[in-house]
Amino acid sequence: MNIKITTGLLVALLASGSMVTVQAQVDNLPYSFQQTQKYSDILYSPEFRLHTASKPFLYKGRLLERKDSLESANSTGSQNWFMRKLFNEHLVQVEKEDHTFYMDFLPDFQIGSELIGTDKRTTWLNGRGFQAGLTIGDKLTFYTNFFENQGVYPKYIDDYALANGVMPGHGTVKNQSKNVKDWMYATASLTYDFSPYFQTTLAYDKNHIGDGYRSMLLSDFSGNYTHLKLTGTIGNVQYTSIWAYMLDQKNPRIDPANPAARLGDGIKWGAFQYLDYNATNRLSVGFFQAITWANENEAGHRGFDFNYLNPVIFLRPVESNNSSSPDKMFLGLNTRYKLLNNVSVYGQFLLGEFTAKEFFANNGYAHNKWGAQIGVRGFDAFGVKNLNFLGEYNLARPYTYQHFSSTSNYSNHGEPLAHPRGANFREVVGIANYSWKRFDFSLQALYSLYGTDPADGTNMGGDIFQSYTTIPNMYGNKIGQGVKNNLYYADAKAAYVLNPKYNLRLELGYTQRYRKIEDQATQKSGVISVGLRSSFRSFYNDF
Repeated sequence: MNIKITTGLLVALLASGSMVTVQAQVDNLPYSFQQTQKYSDILYSPEFRLHTASKPFLYKGRLLERKDSLESANSTGSQNWFMRKLFNEHLVQVEKEDHTFYMDFLPDFQIGSELIGTDKRTTWLNGRGFQAGLTIGDKLTFYTNFFENQGVYPKYIDDYALANGVMPGHGTVKNQSKNVKDWMYATASLTYDFSPYFQTTLAYDKNHIGDGYRSMLLSDFSGNYTHLKLTGTIGNVQYTSIWAYMLDQKNPRIDPANPAARLGDGIKWGAFQYLDYNATNRLSVGFFQAITWANENEAGHRGFDFNYLNPVIFLRPVESNNSSSPDKMFLGLNTRYKLLNNVSVYGQFLLGEFTAKEFFANNGYAHNKWGAQIGVRGFDAFGVKNLNFLGEYNLARPYTYQHFSSTSNYSNHGEPLAHPRGANFREVVGIANYSWKRFDFSLQALYSLYGTDPADGTNMGGDIFQSYTTIPNMYGNKIGQGVKNNLYYADAKAAYVLNPKYNLRLELGYTQRYRKIEDQATQKSGVISVGLRSSFRSFYNDF
């Protein structure tokens, strides 16, 4: 049905009048950490006072100018239709006085080999997709993409998909024979820019709050979810309010009279609000709050809670007004300071539960649940144009994102809404990337210390889908408790961008991963791969 609608729209656009080149005033794309680095000298320059924490961005003004510049850079001079479409243009591109439209075929083909793991498999990805974008006037913008995928992945990703029923960040997966994974992925986003002060977005997409690679508040790791987002800006204050409809495949809908009936995944809801204040061109301080709740619990059907509908009210008093609230509440702080002209420091603090007396006693009280982040990032490092770097430290105490029931914990579609590791971890990550003409290079290194549950399933605080009512020890809890894991991860990629308009590129990469598990054999993986890829979607395999 979606394909028919898109085709009909395309035919109508092609059939309309003469071609007139115009410049759209707004545009949007799904959030990608790697792609966003190419905007760092605008986002993190002290010359500008932009709100940088709430993503994906609505491309306007300087950001839109940069986007257009990146998409038209290094164009070939050929007038041959095939060469223009391969290197310079969208596959279909219509520009009129009052609207623009484009559409592209997105191949995502990759083949690789496991070099050091015990399972010396050949890895591959066969992804076929398309993207389409539409603008009407200078107010409305629409973007969508769709992928059909099959692939074989390294064993640790294979194990994750088998255990969780999802590809990391990409939704439900079908496990086929010979380690083949089969899944679909789609994104859609419709934004209307009412004025410089107010925008609204209806999307099936992800969100990310923060200036780092990870987010301890709300990240783009889990699968897409349907949401309505309102964004208002007055002076140096920006307010974002999001209401989300999410799936919960770990708690499927069940008919007691017919337990075998297929009624679909469970449903949960989320309300997220972020208030960002740019105090100066260098300093930004933001306040975050979130509530998640189950569509149905032991008391029966509940649905959307209209108490959380008001977009301009602090949610904590509303939630606490229910004397026996079953909802999961979080508060958070996000800060950023542009330390040098090309270097910024940033941080986050997330609070789940807090008892001051126990916190300052430093006795490992289980219900002092919090996470934190501190990082530094920069652009044009050492005077080299387009050389970006990031260094980041993240941690979350045991049990931080758990709730008494997984139906209302801080998750979406069976994955964490914040950090991929869940809780009970410390992590250090470093990233560098560099662009030169049509070449993109990236390096990433990561170390993580974390604790997992023992074989008997005792709740040690890392698995956010466990119930915090099963905490074995109220005191003496510390990060890394349970079965101790040390993870070492490194990734290097080099790509030649054939067409920046839809990120078509030839890519060579190598990923190495060591996981040392207490009293167990070390898990090793080293995969070299090459591919023809075209996508703005993110793949988070560094867990």
